[in-house]
Amino acid sequence: MPLLGSAAMLLSFDVAPEAIAEHDDWHTHEHLAERLSIPGFLRGTRWVALRDQPRYFVLYEVAELATLTSAAYLERLNSPSAWTSKMMPHYRGMSRGFCSVSGSFGLGMGHVAALLRFGVEPGSAASLRDWLLRDVLPDLPNRPGLGSVHLLEGAVTPSMTAEQSIRGADAGVDWALVLAGYSEEALAGLVREVVGPAHLAQHGATGVVVAMYRIDYSLTRGEVEV
Repeated sequence: MPLLGSAAMLLSFDVAPEAIAEHDDWHTHEHLAERLSIPGFLRGTRWVALRDQPRYFVLYEVAELATLTSAAYLERLNSPSAWTSKMMPHYRGMSRGFCSVSGSFGLGMGHVAALLRFGVEPGSAASLRDWLLRDVLPDLPNRPGLGSVHLLEGAVTPSMTAEQSIRGADAGVDWALVLAGYSEEALAGLVREVVGPAHLAQHGATGVVVAMYRIDYSLTRGEVEV
């Protein structure tokens, strides 16, 4: 599968406008490398909204769900660097989910992505999952403009840490679809015609939020000296 592990951490957030330039500098030159040095972290990718909100989403691909509750990860979160401590108060509206990768189809990531976040009506999870994994997602990467598609399901509630206490409590992530490719037009059409809010709602999804993103920076574990 195109995602590198069986679990992922999905973050969706804004940053105070006056801190955006420094945030991107810090995130690129310190934060991603720091995270990718933790055992089990395999790739981290930062995306920036093309026109929707929130401005950022970040996807960390990890070996397994236990990576996100490991002592090594929690130690890092509870011992933020001086630069991290400076940046945390500039975060706005953070949603952070520890997710299982329910399905990942296709190859590669591409430079544009549609992110759809949503909840699920009680009793509808199994049928929604079955519809997506059996009837919808496997064939999508074969379409022109697409490369890969991924279904994530929130699986563990993150604990409060020193980093989170500085920026304020995070909201959670229930389910998410990440549709990635090389054509923004193709992704927008896919959302309109196949997996948009109305389609998902027919199968039990609630509160669907859609935004279109471009890739901003990506780092893999193999590129980081550990």
